[in-house]
Amino acid sequence: METFLQISGELLNGFSVSVMLFIFTLVFSLPLGLIICFLTTSKFTPVRAFSKIVVWILRGTPLMLQIFAIFYLPGLLKWFTWPQMNTGWKWFDSTFSTRFIAALVAFSINYAAYFSEIYRGGIQSIPYGQYEAGKVLGLNQSQVFFKVVFMQVIKRILPPMSNEIVTLIKDTALATSIGIVELIFSAKEFMVVDGLIWPLFYAGAFYLIFVGIITVLFNFIEKKLSYYKV
Repeated sequence: METFLQISGELLNGFSVSVMLFIFTLVFSLPLGLIICFLTTSKFTPVRAFSKIVVWILRGTPLMLQIFAIFYLPGLLKWFTWPQMNTGWKWFDSTFSTRFIAALVAFSINYAAYFSEIYRGGIQSIPYGQYEAGKVLGLNQSQVFFKVVFMQVIKRILPPMSNEIVTLIKDTALATSIGIVELIFSAKEFMVVDGLIWPLFYAGAFYLIFVGIITVLFNFIEKKLSYYKV
């Protein structure tokens, strides 16, 4: 029978994979979401229509289904098959597996779609007079956006963005569906092998602490930006 410290160590290893998935999803999805936002607001109708359809599909289907599609569909369509091996890239004591890469692709495009709508709502909520004021001052379009509008947009999108990021923390558990050894997968192993169910509830404490840290961080950022009254 595993001791509490041994179980804690195994869960910490699984949690490190969850954190890794969380961080890299943000790294890719935040800028990708901004690109998608610009595409969905493009004046070129075919690009705008196609982008909106893609966002509609990504937001309208379950993330788990998208993970399955990314991992299994290429093989079913005979495009390529994800090799069942590690990539050799390291993150502390964990190795990037091709399953992890597939999950990262699914998470990144899914959250990019959500972030793009948050970006769009924030940008379009800024009164047009702000843009006109910038032009009167002799600024070009990009200067108006980054020097006049950008910080106002950040202030407005911070609450919904923090909500999506908190959701992402919990959604990393879906990676277990394709056999990635993250936190929930590690906890379930104790239930299957040792008949212990309490590690599953213990795993919940890891999520709670992580969500608490992220919440405090965003509250701090919101206070720092509170002088941008919009």
